[in-house]
Amino acid sequence: MADNWTTLRELLLPAVSAGGRGRTVEAALRTAIRDGQLAPGSRLPSSRDLAAQLGVARGTVTAAYGQLTAEGYLSARRGSGTSVATALAGRAGTAAALPAAPPWRYDLRPGIPALSEFPRAEWASVTRAALSELPDETLGYPDPSGLPELRAELTAYLGRVRAVTAENVAITHGGAEGMSLLAAVLRAQGHTAMGVEDPGHPGQLDLLREHGVDPVPVPVDCDGLVVSALRASVRAVLVTSAHQFPLGTALHQSRRHALLAWARSRDGVVIEDDYDAEHRYDRPALRAMQAMDPGRVVYLGSVSKTLAPALRLGWLVLPPSLYEGVVRRKRLTDLGCSPLPQAAFARLLRGGGYDRHLRRARGTYRRRRDALLSAVAELLPSWQPIGVAAGLHVVLRLPSGVDDTEVSGRLAEHGIHVPALSAYSRLGTYPGLVVGYAATTPDRLRDAVREIAAIAGRGVPRRS
Repeated sequence: MADNWTTLRELLLPAVSAGGRGRTVEAALRTAIRDGQLAPGSRLPSSRDLAAQLGVARGTVTAAYGQLTAEGYLSARRGSGTSVATALAGRAGTAAALPAAPPWRYDLRPGIPALSEFPRAEWASVTRAALSELPDETLGYPDPSGLPELRAELTAYLGRVRAVTAENVAITHGGAEGMSLLAAVLRAQGHTAMGVEDPGHPGQLDLLREHGVDPVPVPVDCDGLVVSALRASVRAVLVTSAHQFPLGTALHQSRRHALLAWARSRDGVVIEDDYDAEHRYDRPALRAMQAMDPGRVVYLGSVSKTLAPALRLGWLVLPPSLYEGVVRRKRLTDLGCSPLPQAAFARLLRGGGYDRHLRRARGTYRRRRDALLSAVAELLPSWQPIGVAAGLHVVLRLPSGVDDTEVSGRLAEHGIHVPALSAYSRLGTYPGLVVGYAATTPDRLRDAVREIAAIAGRGVPRRS
């Protein structure tokens, strides 16, 4: 076993220690598994051992193990350590291999909307209308900035619901491509680092590194991003101001003004990721930061949390200084997004179908959130819900000293998929679980909490 672990060190160390665009431990492990270099069933060293071998903090390895367990790449069993998931058997050895979906009895990952609520009939109707009405020339190579009809409808919609000044709109394949385009353009303009919220979405870190931009963690507290903690090396920052991911707080008005003042003083840019601002229950809509300074703030949105991720529709509202560069890169990258789904979405916006869908979905999500909170209050009263007023998930803060990675792993052993909060942080945070509720019915949520409580009742692991 020790020889295998030495081989693991030799496999991961070059990627982890490489400068510039070097991979994190998490990304290096994920790549090694996907490429078949780590076979299904291979046992991994303890987080302490691997951290010592790689010369990194133990928390870095613990977070990597926790995230990859949540994604299905690793399996963590108490008393048996951590190993490559056996569900990958037969699929390793190719760069495109992905983990087979584990048979989760309860999949409580954050970020997944209620896909069963997708308005299929109305989407089919607007798609047919779009196909019949689009001029023949529209079926040629598209405008890389997006279908003019959709950009016009988004300008009106975003101005109405978010007060966004949408003069320079570019349509993208979801929020991920929007961030990729921005990262590439900012890197070309000399940005080598970007401030990111901590805790925050780990996928954003890999995306930025892939484009040669160093993600610099900035702590988050109950008022959102701590602007005073931004480092001198940073002239751009990514912020989820309406609903911080994953803690759920809204960026305080004083912090908004401070962040914009910082951007002006640094000739910097703020990227406002408005990933799920439409889903709110106990607080009014918040005006977008972009409306406060359109020349300094990029507004990023998509339909992934409102309709379905599979549509791959997103948008950027850009300052003039970035618009031309983003559209040029979009043209060079893929020649633009397909006009047909753009035209369908434009008709859904214009006819009020999008607003109607959001109203229905908001009621569904409120009922599911309430069922989750009621069950937690009854069965897990010492677990404190955080960020409950909006969004598609809540954080359950665990009692002090509990090892949330171990809790997440133990729940996974029982078929309950819920990530540990520590998997989203490099600076360290309190122990918690990030519980997505949007895709699960109220009865199923109550059953899941009942099982979680039963497992927790046997004693939750404490940090050593």
